[in-house]
Formats: sequence, C-alpha cells, structure tokens
Amino acid sequence: MIIRKAFPLLARHLSKKQITVITGLRRVGKSTALNYLLDQVPHKNKLYLDFERIENRALFNEDSYKTIERGLEFLGLDLSNSPVLALDEIQLVPNSTSVIKSLYDSFDIKILATGSSSFYLKNHFSESLAGRKQIFELWPLDFEEYLLFNDADIRKLKDASLIDFHQVFYEYYNHHYEHYIKYGGFPEVALTHDPEDKINYLKDILNSYIELDIKLLSDFSASDGLYKLIKLLANRVGSRVDYSKIAAITGLNRHKVKEYINLLEYTYFIRLVKPFTSGIDKEVSKQAKIYFTDNGLLNITGTLSSGAIFENAICGQLSLRGDLNFSLKNHQEPK
Repeated sequence: MIIRKAFPLLARHLSKKQITVITGLRRVGKSTALNYLLDQVPHKNKLYLDFERIENRALFNEDSYKTIERGLEFLGLDLSNSPVLALDEIQLVPNSTSVIKSLYDSFDIKILATGSSSFYLKNHFSESLAGRKQIFELWPLDFEEYLLFNDADIRKLKDASLIDFHQVFYEYYNHHYEHYIKYGGFPEVALTHDPEDKINYLKDILNSYIELDIKLLSDFSASDGLYKLIKLLANRVGSRVDYSKIAAITGLNRHKVKEYINLLEYTYFIRLVKPFTSGIDKEVSKQAKIYFTDNGLLNITGTLSSGAIFENAICGQLSLRGDLNFSLKNHQEPK
C-alpha cells in the first residue's frame, strides 16, 4: 500500500473517541484509507462493513437498535470490549447516522466511516452527530503522490524546490507532469499506464458520479441535462460563473443552474474560487471562477487550451495549501 499524505493524520485520530469520517469524490481512495486505518488497529476486535453489499445495508435498516447490535455481535464484534467498526459508503444507508449515534452513545466504540459526498455528510451529519465526529476530506493525488504511484524518485522533486530552475530537473519531471495534468490524480488512473485504459477509467468514474452519487443525493432526474452542464462548465474553466448566460445556453432555469452548480461543488466535482476583496459584502456580490477538482475529469468533458488545463492544475495544487481567491486587478474575462 502506498502511504498517502492524509494517512498519518487519519491514524492520529484513531486514538480519539470521535467518529472518523472520510469523504471525497467517488474512487478517490477512501476505502483504501479505511483499510489502512484498520491495519493500524493492534487488536482483532474490529469489523469492516461495505454498504455496497445488500446484506450490510439490510442489517443497518433493521427496526431496532438491539437487533442491529446483535447482528454486529454475530459478525464477530464484541461491543463490550472497545471495538473498532469501519463502515464504507455510509451515504447508501439513509438511516446510518441514527444507528451510528446510538452505537457511539451506548458503547466505548471507535467508528470509522467513509462517504462519497460532502453535501450529505456536512449537512446531515452536522445535525445528527454534532460534536461526535470529525470529517476528513480526501482529494485526488497531488503531484508528489502521483510520482510515488509511478515509482518516480520524489527526492529529486524536493531538491528542485530549493532552486529557481534547472533544465535537468525539468527534463526529469516533465513527462510525469504532462501525464498528471492530462489524466489527473485518481489513484487507479495513476496506476494504469495505458492511455486508453486511463480514459476508460475516467469515463467510468464520471458515469458513476452522475448515475449513483447525484441521483442518490438529489431529486435531479435529468442526468443528460447535468452532463451537458458539466461539459459547458468544462469549456469555461477559469471563467467567472454567469448563471443567466449559462441558463440561456443550456435552456435550463437560472435557479436550476445554480442548484446544479452548488451540488457539483458540494460533491467535490468542481471548485468555486471567489474574488479577493476588502469586505465580505463585496465578495458575495462578485462572480466566482469555476475550476474542476480533477484534471482528468476536466479533459474528458471539455476541449481546452493548454493554458486553461495548466491553470486548472495549479488551482488544484494551491487549494491544498489553504483558502484560495483570485484578484480582480487587471482582470479580463475571456470572451
């Protein structure tokens, strides 16, 4: 297993009573992170449940908490002896938060959970599990992690950061970086060397996101309309969001466009970067710029210049360092 940067931070939270919740885009590596944490547990009183399996969903949908507790004990979990329970894809069981709350309040239990959507977790969990959980966001691989997944020497990358520019360093990493900004940072895409396989993985991730996550979390049934909107947004990466103009192009209601874009942001598919201004009122009144979370998804949905692709990649890298804004000074919106 390749140890990602987020893993040690997650491991430090194992000793805390709070529920450890890992969220992010589908197939970004949440299940791998969950299994990594389970491997760090020194005892055997632990249980992994994948809610993509119907029998596990059925268990958590039982009518009484006692029945669920007996089911967990039947599966080998000793609830009286500080167990660790790992729950994968909790958004698939709407009742999961109430069960988790009951287990947390009734037993000395450590619960680890993953879910594919911040929209569900940050809103529903904030109400149901206030003070009982900490949410960790897992993103696609950064460039250093991408190099690790491709067996490249990252020590040279650390050396390169200490100098202004050197052709040798550039030549060494150029090939890797070109692939990184073209195909993005999904772990399974990074581990695949065939370009056609990379594209097929990305198409499958996009289809799963629309057909599973979006339909599960919303009442949006027009997946074709959402896909058209995603393609339009891809071709406007780096531009400010004009809801009226997008509505006119797509034929969607302006308010529906805003709902779609908010959902795409809440589910980690896109980033909205607000302008840097002197006051919050001015900030709210200005249009945000749109960027995609992953360059691979951007490239399979849009036809962009190399400059736009590079800008999107830089936005992704900088966003991992903290809050991001763009300057309105000397800004010219592309036509």
